[in-house]
Amino acid sequence: MIVLTDWLTVFVVGCFAVMSPGPNFAITLRNSLVHSRKVGVYTAMGLAMGNVVHVTYSLIGIGLIISQSILLFNVIKWLGVLYLLYIGIRSLMAKKTDTVELAGRVSAEMKPIAAIRMGLLTGLLNPKATLFFLALFTQVIEPSTLLPVKGLYGLTVVGIEFVWFSLVAVFISQDVIKQSFQAVAHWVERVTGVVLIALGIKVALSENTH
Repeated sequence: MIVLTDWLTVFVVGCFAVMSPGPNFAITLRNSLVHSRKVGVYTAMGLAMGNVVHVTYSLIGIGLIISQSILLFNVIKWLGVLYLLYIGIRSLMAKKTDTVELAGRVSAEMKPIAAIRMGLLTGLLNPKATLFFLALFTQVIEPSTLLPVKGLYGLTVVGIEFVWFSLVAVFISQDVIKQSFQAVAHWVERVTGVVLIALGIKVALSENTH
């Protein structure tokens, strides 16, 4: 049976977690500005798919094993660090592009599958996601909680993730914003690169305290 207060807890905490600045926001912002609205939405789809994986293994107990294993936690953490640094360095090396050339390259630069893959990897290689879902689910799930109810709680956060970052992509890719952005595209991408590198360093310095 679904307890409304438990679902509301999942919804509210999920909103705060998803909307807080981090790698997911930076990647969506970058892809929506540098490429297109469609690419941004596909990136959001990849991020949501990453959360599906996190939710699944957290609900079946594997997440607990990962959170308690220093080795597994560090493997995931360093894979995430390397990926963030890779994307960050690529963005940091962006060169000034002529506005007309940029407009002509937008649709060709990143295919949907590449955008989904980037979102998926960004979401998957975040060790904090494992700890977040475990901390959240241990507060609202009891041994007697039915599997469909558990799935609903998980899909709630997944849905928040997709809707929020899709809205970010739609907003940031408005013509008036993109036209203003094109003149400083390389600088925006470089700043995003710095943010991603900083986030990578932050993840590298994090510790598994559980």
